[in-house]
Amino acid sequence: MKKTLKEIAQLIDGAVVGDDRIEITGVCGIKEAKEGDITFVANPKYVALMRHTKASAIITTSDVKKTLKPLIVTENPSLAFAKLLSLVAPNEVTHFKGIHPTAIVGENVTLGKDIVIHPYVVVEDNVGIGDNTILCAGVFVGHNTKIGSDTVIYPHVSIRERVTIGARVIIHSGTVIGSDGFGFATVKGLHHKIPQIGTVIIEDDVEIGANVTIDRARFDKTLIKHGTKIDNLVQIAHNVVIGENTIVVAQTGISGSTIIGKNVILAGQSGIIGHISIGDNAVVAAQAGVTKSVPDNTCVSGYPAKPHKKAKRINACVQKLPDLYKLVNKLEEKITAIEAALEEKNGGKSKDDN
Repeated sequence: MKKTLKEIAQLIDGAVVGDDRIEITGVCGIKEAKEGDITFVANPKYVALMRHTKASAIITTSDVKKTLKPLIVTENPSLAFAKLLSLVAPNEVTHFKGIHPTAIVGENVTLGKDIVIHPYVVVEDNVGIGDNTILCAGVFVGHNTKIGSDTVIYPHVSIRERVTIGARVIIHSGTVIGSDGFGFATVKGLHHKIPQIGTVIIEDDVEIGANVTIDRARFDKTLIKHGTKIDNLVQIAHNVVIGENTIVVAQTGISGSTIIGKNVILAGQSGIIGHISIGDNAVVAAQAGVTKSVPDNTCVSGYPAKPHKKAKRINACVQKLPDLYKLVNKLEEKITAIEAALEEKNGGKSKDDN
């Protein structure tokens, strides 16, 4: 990469503040950047780092008024930087064309144009796969499953029977979609398996991280709606519905039949009990344990999860418990001393003797 700041600004729809003739030879994070690199600042709390970075230029917002470095001002620096990265460092992974001879493809399988099936993939009967979709090595696709176009499924993903996956979906290694929901009836101490006869539907433009498990519904469907992004090591139980453009961060667990709204953020290691709802635009903080429904536009934290401001006040009180314990001990000592003095003043008689 070797471009002037003016050329880069044109690529990402930004405006240059400063010398637009500076040549940029690389892209990097603000702490790691060196001379010749361009970096970005999107979060105001990192503005102070702009004084110390060795980068030759910075992509940022119009809120930044003074800096020693030339700037490219954009409405969304994170998105602009991502766009620049994709332009200057395109995906170097290449795939061969067609179906590898070690792949096993069943009967009545419908394959779109320009698909790629890597070694040791198993595609069972009555599967449909859309145009330009890639199945990497060791992928399993169960019977009667449908996969849309321009989808990428990385190695060792298991997609069970009767699952539907949309277009432009990315599924990372080790993920299992359509495994049985966790359903048992306990009779006289024995756990009897309840058949899970539903399905899973993954809509368009969803990305699913590595080692995620999405269980099939007991009846009907488990549904992940358009544009949702799921991090690694997430458990999604049977009959869960996750709304559009929701973010689910690593190690989150969602119990059965819970409804998650659109544009929700479930932060890392959050846990959601079953049969409740999380409203649109809600935020569940890291390690929160949600035991009841959360309204729209609400941030909750703690265990059990409470409105975030209330949870912070409770946590502040908990942090003061050691000091409160010491204070109570001192007050007890003072009360004991006062009682002893009163008893001595009353000639050895306690107030209870009167």
